[in-house]
Amino acid sequence: MSEGKSLKLGVQKFGNFLSSMIMPNIGAFIAWGLITALFIPAGWWPNQALSGLVSPMVTYLLPILIGYTGGKLVFGNRGAVVGAIATAGAIIGTNIPMFLGAMIMGPLGAYLIKKFDQLVDGKVKPGFEMLVDNFSAGILGGLLAVIAFLVIGPTVDVVSKALATGVEWLIHADLLPLASLFIEPGKVLFLNNAINHGVLTPIGIEQARQYGKSVLFLLEANPGPGMGVLLAYCFFGKGNAKKTAPGAAIIHFIGGIHEIYFPYVLMKPLLLIATIIGGMSGVFTLITLKGGLVGPASPGTIIAVLAMTPKSFTSFTANIADVLISMTVSFLIASFILKVDKSGNEDLEGATKKMEALKGKKSSVSGVLVGAREFDPAKVKKIIFACDAGMGSSAMGASLLKKKVKAAGLNIYVTNAAVSSIPKDAQIVVTQSELTPRARDHAPEAYHVSVDNFLTSPAYDELIDQLKHGEKIQAEKAIESEDIFEDEKILKKENIFLKKSFSNKEEAIRFAGQALVDSGYVNPSYVDGMLARDQDMSTYMGNEIAIPHGTENDKKDVIASGIVIVQIPGGVDFDGNKVRLLFGIAGKNNGHLTILSKIAVVCAEMDNVNQMVGAQSANELLAVINQTIKQHA
Repeated sequence: MSEGKSLKLGVQKFGNFLSSMIMPNIGAFIAWGLITALFIPAGWWPNQALSGLVSPMVTYLLPILIGYTGGKLVFGNRGAVVGAIATAGAIIGTNIPMFLGAMIMGPLGAYLIKKFDQLVDGKVKPGFEMLVDNFSAGILGGLLAVIAFLVIGPTVDVVSKALATGVEWLIHADLLPLASLFIEPGKVLFLNNAINHGVLTPIGIEQARQYGKSVLFLLEANPGPGMGVLLAYCFFGKGNAKKTAPGAAIIHFIGGIHEIYFPYVLMKPLLLIATIIGGMSGVFTLITLKGGLVGPASPGTIIAVLAMTPKSFTSFTANIADVLISMTVSFLIASFILKVDKSGNEDLEGATKKMEALKGKKSSVSGVLVGAREFDPAKVKKIIFACDAGMGSSAMGASLLKKKVKAAGLNIYVTNAAVSSIPKDAQIVVTQSELTPRARDHAPEAYHVSVDNFLTSPAYDELIDQLKHGEKIQAEKAIESEDIFEDEKILKKENIFLKKSFSNKEEAIRFAGQALVDSGYVNPSYVDGMLARDQDMSTYMGNEIAIPHGTENDKKDVIASGIVIVQIPGGVDFDGNKVRLLFGIAGKNNGHLTILSKIAVVCAEMDNVNQMVGAQSANELLAVINQTIKQHA
């Protein structure tokens, strides 16, 4: 993998993590923004008593929610509690809203309590678990709160003031429009939430607290540039792109789902020029007319923009002009590009897949059932459409699916959620292709459907047809055999290696890969693909296991499906996580999924992992797997 690609993936992951702390709490930000817009002295209905809500909400409520959410992302509810305690120290140690401090202390507190739990795992005497859990969380949380009060809060205070000063300088130097050079391309690379909620919103909140509004809330959320591109397709596009552009324009402008226009830009990358210049024109207008919002407009719909506009004719004029001018400039440039471009490259589906490739996705329109014998449509009462943050694309997908469910006369509840918050009673989970593996981890008993094109995915109609006609959908032979070695060609006993030790994860992955090569499952070049896959995205799966495998491009090197198991009693480090069981896999035509799904069921229980790590023979290790499979059959 090239250094540039690694850097891009790292930035994406970091940006997505930052935005994932903010987006689940957008409702609280909007509540604060509305209260500010309504009750402050310059608001719609000034009220001195109710305006007293503004400062405590922005000072305490919002940062603690961010710290709690960041902690939960790292280590569930236990991490969330410690993260919130640690965040409180940063809040009390400064005089500004501590959003950046919360983004630091929330995940840090969760990470440290996670490491503590791993350290004492198996060492706490029975009956003392609750005592150790509560006191460790309290002691560590308290220590971190003190450190945050003395160090993190004051440090972030200095950094925040420096950032604010830099933004102020850009504004006064009339250079802020140049930010569109980075914001608009970043949006199409799916960094929109990271840019908006991870960077602009925290600084904008502080500006709004001081001045009553901030232009930063409109830099990324402005629907004008994307709307201009979609309107150009409505008039000058061709084929499927022209047909779908009107619907996409409504979803984008009224629904605020900006992701909908990204494939249209990627069909003709020159259209980035239209969005950049359109964005710059809008920002220039915003600064010149002194516009801005009192809070974040999320989602980026024209309705949210107007709702967050301060009560003044000047502000409304400036913000509406910002949207209209950016839309007009973008439309004119995009129209020119579409009219002079004779390439005829308007394959919307291909562009969607290209967008997914930029995000690290794979295109798929298939359902995969994990953890159940079959899927009975007659018993389905709930469908969840999940995305990374539980907003944006999942809200749009759920809306489209609701209409199809209603039109089919089905009495099924459809809603959206974040992948990390999929309800336990979800029966069908629909996700974007790259998120399906994570969704399976959170809802292993559900039927999972992967989609690519939000507007026209055939997976929707296939699913509705199956539900309507009540046809039972068979899983890929998941958990049907009581003996994991029914097909010994895939997993041979001689490919179970006991009591191994490695100095690093690369060495462990190479060992597993060479075992696959020696058994005739793969060509030697597949091993490099396994290393590249782990570098791209860690193959650590939790519960001290890792499942290294090749990338999509390495399938050509797979001769036959095969699995090897490597026991590492002393453990080996996988990006800060200890791995004691490693499953090296190679799949051809999904022939390995039967065994892999069974192994996933077994490894979901830490006691089983410990037994396999302690096994003294291949037969003993297999007995643990087979016994668990029989219990779940």
